[in-house]
Amino acid sequence: MAETTQSSGASVGQDLDPFRNFNFKLEIGGIVEGHFSACTGLGARIHPIRYREGGNAQVVRSIPGQVEYAEVSLSYGLTKSSDLWDWFAKGVQGNVERRNVSIILLDAAGVEEAMRWNLINAWPSEWSGAPLDAMGREIAIEQVKLVFDSMSRA
Repeated sequence: MAETTQSSGASVGQDLDPFRNFNFKLEIGGIVEGHFSACTGLGARIHPIRYREGGNAQVVRSIPGQVEYAEVSLSYGLTKSSDLWDWFAKGVQGNVERRNVSIILLDAAGVEEAMRWNLINAWPSEWSGAPLDAMGREIAIEQVKLVFDSMSRA
């Protein structure tokens, strides 16, 4: 019997190790390409529209409605670079600048691209400064939240 191949390139019955969540980087068009300490919130939802058919009032059916993308939070170590702050500040001044952002998952060696999510027409909607503590020893971590129009996975 011939072995079939899945769309992921793996043979049926072949064990594949999942990717690790710490091997990722971001490309933000025209601003930065680098590694961040965390990227959370990546997601999408299709809101269901519920209705009842005439003559069968006990059955509620659903059809697809609006698509909503979650806000993506990026955490990064505070440095002298003001690129992300400047991008956010433009929006505060009423000049929202949309950019394409790619979240790139790397292979186990942390070198080759394994997967990518493209956020189309993203812009920063929220910024959080690093918590400061005179008794602390942690790295100062800032956070920016991005909203976007659509998403693709490659």
